[in-house]
Amino acid sequence: MRTLDLIILFSYLIGTVLFGSWFSRRQRRGMKDYFVSGKRMPWWAIMASVVSTETSSLTFVSVPGLAFTGNFTFLQLVIGYLFGRLAVTLIFVPLYFRGELLTVYQLLGQRFGDSVRRLASTLFLITRSVADGFRLYLTGLVLGAVILALPGSEAAARSWVPALDPTLTIILISVLVMGVATIIFSYFGGIDAVIWTDVTQLGIYLIGAFVAAFILLGAIPGGLGEVISVGGAAGKFTVLDFTLDITKSNTFWAGLIGGAFLTTATHGTDQLMVQRYLCGDSPKEARKALLVSGVVVFAQFALFLFIGAMLYVFYTGHATGETAAFLVDGKLRADRVFPHFIVNHLPTGVVGLVIAAIAAAAFTSSLNSQAATTMADFYVPMTGGKKTEAHYLRASKLLTAMWGCVQVATGMFAAFYLTRSMVDQVLDIQSFTNGVILGIFFLGTFTKRVQSAPAIIGTVVGAAVMLFVKFFTPISWQWYVLIGSVATFAVGWLASWAPGARKDETVVKSV
Repeated sequence: MRTLDLIILFSYLIGTVLFGSWFSRRQRRGMKDYFVSGKRMPWWAIMASVVSTETSSLTFVSVPGLAFTGNFTFLQLVIGYLFGRLAVTLIFVPLYFRGELLTVYQLLGQRFGDSVRRLASTLFLITRSVADGFRLYLTGLVLGAVILALPGSEAAARSWVPALDPTLTIILISVLVMGVATIIFSYFGGIDAVIWTDVTQLGIYLIGAFVAAFILLGAIPGGLGEVISVGGAAGKFTVLDFTLDITKSNTFWAGLIGGAFLTTATHGTDQLMVQRYLCGDSPKEARKALLVSGVVVFAQFALFLFIGAMLYVFYTGHATGETAAFLVDGKLRADRVFPHFIVNHLPTGVVGLVIAAIAAAAFTSSLNSQAATTMADFYVPMTGGKKTEAHYLRASKLLTAMWGCVQVATGMFAAFYLTRSMVDQVLDIQSFTNGVILGIFFLGTFTKRVQSAPAIIGTVVGAAVMLFVKFFTPISWQWYVLIGSVATFAVGWLASWAPGARKDETVVKSV
């Protein structure tokens, strides 16, 4: 890797750590500052954090691959995301500002009692640790593919750890460096550091994407006109697919309906997202941040898909001799196309910027959300709220570090023992736990008779249904949240009519 590129990359990493540490001065007043920023965060920063949180390094390299091998039909799912955001603003956002909440699962405690709240919190903590640990590994794969394509990087990795494959060495180093940096800025800076780092990261990876897109367009002799004509002839700009097939992803119906339910779950009932809204001072600010984020996300995905179309025109018309680099065991790996262009066609300095952009997309931290959930839903109730604010703040920071170590260990475990396809399978599980939790929130919001026991029964059966759907049917993952939420809601509601089902009626508030 060239010296200037290394300087840019490591300057970004060090700057991120120092930036997060600077916010430690704001955490003197306790958990409210550490977890919800004292409710003083501006709406536009929350918006940028939401966009950054739902964007990963895989977005940076995989979404262009969707257009390279296919077309723009992925945007149908993003249209569903917009409707899901609208549902969240109407159904859930007003509930977040009733009382002083630190986690979204406290709403379930008010409605169903501690058992359901802790069940939902536990599902969040487990799935988030596994998902984000594996995403660290997948980001390591992306960075490894980019870095190893640079001259001399493989020899350097082999000299550092002779006993390991150079690719594995780069992946492990990437996981460790990104994990440690995330732990440090999250530990010291709390949610302030997380959100403002997200804002910075959004700017960095969008700048990196625009710079790469500008250089790519300049490498195509016919410019934008050639991209439009060649890409159009190849069907690259097709957006709508009205196929009625629930086994097929990225159709109009899967995108609009499935995408809406998916976003209602991820942005309405997942602590990782909801915690961002809680940092604002009113429902109006939260609504504005959430709705505007949908527009930005749509534009962002359109940009990455257009990059994919430009890559198709470039490599099929002007660099056909390089396409062999995209093949693995004779099969095209679309997620290798953009990294190949980055390291082979971008100038020195720009490569470092774009690699920093890829790393930036991986730095969104869930550690503060996990610490908030552990504190608010387990530790504070366990201690009766009798400890001092200083004690709870110290415990919050220690839990942040602990969950960071869990994610790093999970990422390294995946690097040593799991294949890419196995990781993808496990990550799919998160999509159906989102559906189950959304079903619990629907029970709390739209029913009054359903209490703790029926809600738990609905959760268990909903999870069982989704296990069956996942492993024994060809249904597209884009329908998982809809199926999981409907199954959980229906079973929970029916169970509430069983004899004795309302004997546990200790909490009667509606969410």
